[in-house]
Amino acid sequence: MWLILGVIAIIATYINLYMYKTGSNYKIAMAIGLSFTALTLCAQYSLVSRWVKVENWSALLDVVPTMEVWLWVLTIISIVLNIIPIFLEQKSKK
Repeated sequence: MWLILGVIAIIATYINLYMYKTGSNYKIAMAIGLSFTALTLCAQYSLVSRWVKVENWSALLDVVPTMEVWLWVLTIISIVLNIIPIFLEQKSKK
């Protein structure tokens, strides 16, 4: 599930940037991109929660340390890419 939500977040972010470049209203795509980023994080948390419930310690030890770093990096990238149009719009108004 997290993979599907992540792909949708990436597509929505791309649409956000494309809509800004074409001069369209990009704010709904920005909201969708950030929302699906949050849903991806929730899905990942649910996955880890399930592993804890079934005491799958090997999965936790193998996946979580790497996953944690990538989730931070990709979430920060998603936030930055989704808010770039706001900063560019403010810069062009000055």
